[in-house]
Amino acid sequence: MRSITNLNQENKEIHILLFYKYVEIKNPHSFSKKHLKFCKEHGLLGRILIGKEGINGSISGVKEQTELYKRELTSDKRFSDMTFKEDIGKMYPFTKMNIRIRKEIVAFGRKVNLENKGEYISPEKLYNMYKNNEDFVMLDARNHYEHKVGKFKNSIHLNIKTFREFPKKINQLEDKKDKKIVMYCTGGVRCEKASAYLKEKGFKEVYHIKDGIINFGKEYPNSYWEGKLFVFDKRLVTPVNKGDEPIAKCKLCGCLCDLYMNCRNLKCDELFIACHECQHKYQHCCSKECQKEFLIQADNKARIKQGRPIKVIN
Repeated sequence: MRSITNLNQENKEIHILLFYKYVEIKNPHSFSKKHLKFCKEHGLLGRILIGKEGINGSISGVKEQTELYKRELTSDKRFSDMTFKEDIGKMYPFTKMNIRIRKEIVAFGRKVNLENKGEYISPEKLYNMYKNNEDFVMLDARNHYEHKVGKFKNSIHLNIKTFREFPKKINQLEDKKDKKIVMYCTGGVRCEKASAYLKEKGFKEVYHIKDGIINFGKEYPNSYWEGKLFVFDKRLVTPVNKGDEPIAKCKLCGCLCDLYMNCRNLKCDELFIACHECQHKYQHCCSKECQKEFLIQADNKARIKQGRPIKVIN
């Protein structure tokens, strides 16, 4: 099959694929080596995690490249029924192609029986549940910074910083064990484990959206999703609905905003939200204190190059 690495990509739409599947991969190292070779030969950019429990990744390229990737992956019988969630952008969300071997394709830290996972619920079913004002608990399985910029209407969150914290926080749901719980995450990979864990802990009726937020947004835009979607690439946030308004606030001035960045103070590096004005005013730092430290760090960098003594940061 011919390589399409050298396609004229100027002014072409960039297709971004999100995908996962829990399936046994007996030799992840051998599989990842061949997979990386294919991706690089065809100019794909992205990030993929591979382990004995399956594959979880996101790749990007022009349409010809992503279609080629789909055909290549689904030609393997283990992935013949793979579902790809697809988004389109004007810029590449990744700068290189990375494939990593992991014990877990999404870090949970607990063994769960995935055969006991929650039942899938279609976007149509969820839409009608909202429309008909049914009694159910909408549970966000993502991290707190994801929930902050976008969420389903009336959803609850366990205020977790990482998915590994989920098992320790479900005590907050003790009074909801007999309720209908519908879980959601970006593409579905986290809900597979989280829903199985809830069922193991005695929750009676647990569901999760088939293929996550992305799938619902494609089928029912401008309905019950509020804000934007956090994504783990250079974009950080992407629209789900047309004309999405921010629901989060700038950490520094409090105006409505959903622009994420990392604090430039190397000792801090906090992921925070700041509007354009505050980004400029505080030089991409999350506070006046961090801005002060950042300026000293920048000055010390110049001092080291010039052989001068550095300033001590108190």
